[in-house]
Amino acid sequence: MAQQKETISTINDLIETLKDGQEGFRQAAEAVEDSELKSLFNECSLQRARFVGELQSEAVTLGESKPEDSGSTAGALHRSWISLKGAIAKHDDHAILEECERGEDSAVHEYEEALEDEDLTGPVREIISRQYEKVKSVHDRIKHLRDATSS
Repeated sequence: MAQQKETISTINDLIETLKDGQEGFRQAAEAVEDSELKSLFNECSLQRARFVGELQSEAVTLGESKPEDSGSTAGALHRSWISLKGAIAKHDDHAILEECERGEDSAVHEYEEALEDEDLTGPVREIISRQYEKVKSVHDRIKHLRDATSS
C-alpha cells in the first residue's frame, strides 16, 4: 500500500510538471511570430496534454480517485516569467526559447527523479520512461533552436 501511494505521488508530481509545460508551450506559441516555432510549441503543448492523460489513467488504475489536474505554483510563476519576458522583449524568439528550455530543464529533472524511484514497476515505469525520452528529445530540440537563434 505504501509503495502504491508513493507511485501515485510520483505520478501526480509528473502531472503537475506536464501541466506546467502544456501551459508554458501554449503561451510560447501565442508569443512567437515564426510559424515553425508556433507549430512546434503547439505540438509540444498537445504532447504534454496526452502525457497528462496517460498518467491520470495510470493513477486511476492504481486506485487514485482524483489524480492531479493542475500545474504547480512554481509553474505558474514560470509561466508568468515567459509572459513578462516575451512582452518586454517584444516577442523575441530567442528569449522565449530560453524560457522554454528552462522549463524543459525542470521537466527532464523531474522525470529523472521519477525514474530513480525503485518502487516504480511495470506499466508505470514503461510509460514514464517512454515519456522521458520524448521530453528529453523536445528539450534537446529547443536547446538547439535557442543556440541557432543566438547568432
